[in-house]
Amino acid sequence: MLHKIFIMIVIFISLNFSQSVSEKGNVIFIHPDGTGLADWNALRILKVGPDNNLNWDKMNSVGLYQGHLRNGVTASSNAGATIHAYGVKADVDDFGMIDNQIPVARSGKKLSIMKEAMQQGIYTGLINSGSIEEPGTAVFVSSNVKRGNYNEIAKDVIQSGVDLIFCGGEDFLLPEGVRGKHSESGKRKDDLNLIEWAKSNGYKVIYTKEELFNTSFDEKKILGVFSARSTFNDRTEEELKAKGLPNFNPTAPTVAEMTKFALEFLSRKGQFFLVVEEEGSDNFGNRNNANGKLEALSNADEAIGFALEFIQKNPNTMLLTASDSEAGGMEVMGYEIENISENNPLPERDANGSPIDGREGTGTLPFISAPDKNGNRFPFAISWSCYGDVSGGVVARAHGLHSEKMKGKIDNTDIYRFMYLGLFGKWLE
Repeated sequence: MLHKIFIMIVIFISLNFSQSVSEKGNVIFIHPDGTGLADWNALRILKVGPDNNLNWDKMNSVGLYQGHLRNGVTASSNAGATIHAYGVKADVDDFGMIDNQIPVARSGKKLSIMKEAMQQGIYTGLINSGSIEEPGTAVFVSSNVKRGNYNEIAKDVIQSGVDLIFCGGEDFLLPEGVRGKHSESGKRKDDLNLIEWAKSNGYKVIYTKEELFNTSFDEKKILGVFSARSTFNDRTEEELKAKGLPNFNPTAPTVAEMTKFALEFLSRKGQFFLVVEEEGSDNFGNRNNANGKLEALSNADEAIGFALEFIQKNPNTMLLTASDSEAGGMEVMGYEIENISENNPLPERDANGSPIDGREGTGTLPFISAPDKNGNRFPFAISWSCYGDVSGGVVARAHGLHSEKMKGKIDNTDIYRFMYLGLFGKWLE
């Protein structure tokens, strides 16, 4: 009898231990900012055709993302990032702080999940196609009372100790009057040269796509500063055409190219945590620039593709992807416009007044889809509901390690829980 009781106790302990402690591994969080289901549908139609799959489509699990804040129903980028980094609800103006202090994270520690990972010897990386102070990545290592304190936030990121930092924002790394590789003059008023600080603290500093491709994976730490501000030109199609500017700076690597390098660089060192943000998908959406937004989202999808290839060889890796809100309220219009064809320009507005974009801007020729399974291609347009961020069809996805945990409706605070499970093997209740 005692023997049976002992066996039952052992089984009970084993079952409870297995529920609370799981396999640990790498975590990759890719944040295509400002995107929802309509954006992914548009990219699929344009890039691979309505019947085919993006890399995003190949991920195992789906979560219907609920993105409300403590004081509102639509997230700001900084509040959304605070929620992702700490796993607790935040207010719209929060930037790694709640009620003007660093919050206690869902783990019970007064640390962001990246700072907790660093404390436990996990290698880390931050990638942003935008400027260094963008909250989608910066909040993981910086807390500030105001999102607009760019110089302070940039200093926090550079001096955080993160092993790999790829971004724009050279303006905020140099003192006033100091010319950089991209910046005509720095914006710092404290005379601190953060580029020189990084070099003296073990960082290899690079500035272009070409330099990235020629950089050794065996560097101790690496800082890539690829533009004065963002690596893209977030203006309308008409403004870009008038100024002769592309959507993205051709000398800067794409977010996909940065991600591919980072995966090899970090995985050679050990267990890692990588946070990647494509900021262009948000900024172009807020400018109602459809081709810019779709190019940015395509770059993010290519980054997801590199992560999926990595997981095939390294299955102890969790890949997560989610936005926090949608930028511009973008929708695909395939049949609502009379006489739509690839030879007829679109009207500038729909009957309700919403702007209608073609491939070169408002009132231009429509986009043309990639072929469907029967070889047919279709004209389509993009309509916009606003210039700002909206709540709509944000979808989170997971792949690889513990991805089965993502299913059904999830809260924005759950992104932290998934990352925590992947990094530390613990599913927080």
